[in-house]
Formats: sequence, C-alpha cells, structure tokens
Amino acid sequence: MGRAESLEGKMSTQDPSDLWSRSDGEAELLQDLGWYHSNLTRHAAEALLLSNGCDGSYLLRDSNERTGLYSLSVRAKDSVKHFHVEYTGYSFKFGFNEFSSLKDFVKHFANQPLIGSETGTLIVLKHPYPRKVEEPSIYESVRVHTAMQTGRTENDLVPTAPSLGTKEGYLTKQGGLVKTWKTRWFTLHRNELKYFKDQMSPEPIRILDLTECSAVQFDYSQERVNCFCLVFPFRTFYLCAKTGVEADEWIKILRWKLSQIRKQLDQREGTVRSQSFIFK
Repeated sequence: MGRAESLEGKMSTQDPSDLWSRSDGEAELLQDLGWYHSNLTRHAAEALLLSNGCDGSYLLRDSNERTGLYSLSVRAKDSVKHFHVEYTGYSFKFGFNEFSSLKDFVKHFANQPLIGSETGTLIVLKHPYPRKVEEPSIYESVRVHTAMQTGRTENDLVPTAPSLGTKEGYLTKQGGLVKTWKTRWFTLHRNELKYFKDQMSPEPIRILDLTECSAVQFDYSQERVNCFCLVFPFRTFYLCAKTGVEADEWIKILRWKLSQIRKQLDQREGTVRSQSFIFK
C-alpha cells in the first residue's frame, strides 16, 4: 500500500483527539501535539498536503514572521490555505476564538470546526496531518545505471522544481475585446493561473502560463478600486479584488512566483554558459 493510501486510511479511522494524547496523560506542550510540525516551511507544508493529504487535511507549524505566531496550513481541494494562530503567552488565538490552554485549543479541532476564508471558501477541518507517518519498506532494485551526459559537475545539479505556492478566489476580470467586467473563479497552482466561469465549473475558460508574464502591479487606470494587472506579450489582464488586502495578497504571491521563475531561468542559462565554456 502506498504512502498516500496508508495516510488516508489512518486519518479516517483515528479520532483527531487521539493524535495529541499521550500514554502518561494529555499533552501540555506544543511539541507533544501529533500534528504540530514545528519548523516545517510553507513550501514543504503545501507539498505534503497536496501530495499525501486530502480535502480537509491540516497541520500546525511555526510561522517565519515572529516568535509566538504559528500557521495552520489547510488543504482545500486542490489548493492549500494558511491561517495565523497566535500564542500570547497564556492563550491561543485562532479566528474569532481564544483558548486558555492547549487542551481546549485541540479539543476545538477534534470537533471538526468549519472555517471560512476571505475568498469565500468554506473548509471543514477533518484530518490532522500527523508529524510521524509510517512509510512502506519497499525498494526497487537497480538494473540499469549509466551516465547520460559527460563533463557535468555537482554545480550543475541545481533544483528546477516549480514553486508550490497556491491561491484561489473570485476576481473581477476585464474582457479582452469587449471591455466589460465579469466575476470569475481564479486558481493559482505551480506556474499556472486558471480562471473559470464559477467555482463549480470543471473546465477553465483559460490557462495563463506565468513563465510568459513579465510584470504584476497595482493598476489605477480602470476607475475601479483594488485593481491590479498582469502583463503578457500578447495582452495585459486587468483584475479587481473585493478588498485591498486581497488584492495585495494576489500581487505578493504572483510576484513571488515570477521571482522563482526568473531564478530558475537564470540557473539554466548559467548552466548552459558553463557547458559552452567547457566544450570550447
């Protein structure tokens, strides 16, 4: 049985409160919480939940913003959302609730709470993602092993995996030929920005390849508030969010995506230049 199947079965049969209980009593330290992943990064949390989790899977991890601030990472269908959890020194604050002890905080999650984000997505927190997951002890035997390229060094082994930051929500988009504004459902996954007629539509109207995007910036030319634009060689797309905070979030994550794409391109160009120098 594969890792994802094993994990999914484990989550569905185990009561969430069991993940933080210990044989010597209830956990009183955050480190004893079974779904607390300490210094797991945002990138790694998204990779774990998207590859091994399911809709409603969640985990708690340290936030990189400041001490005492944590992030609750939650899988919502094909994306991962992140929410702040604050520890004040004597209580835990999450959403509109404040919990005086870790025990009360975890019992709240054992009741599978429903949370809603600014984008309107409703998520039921069903499956705490455990820090320790049993892996199958099955390994393949190597039958073929030969070098495919020569002249390469360890400096050529640069990571080229696409970024994993995800986001989704409704935005109002200006049409291309007819300059009317229509609300569409947008999803950002890896290097693709897709927009659909609505959240329930199975097929996207269009897929934008962010490797072709040259800039993302606020826009004040459309006589609308909370607008930003994406610049492509063939067209500039104008989008508006409901709030300035939401528009800022979209701009930040899209700019981060573009920076990651440029880094990958620079690394590849550097590799090509070094190989050309070697073979001259």
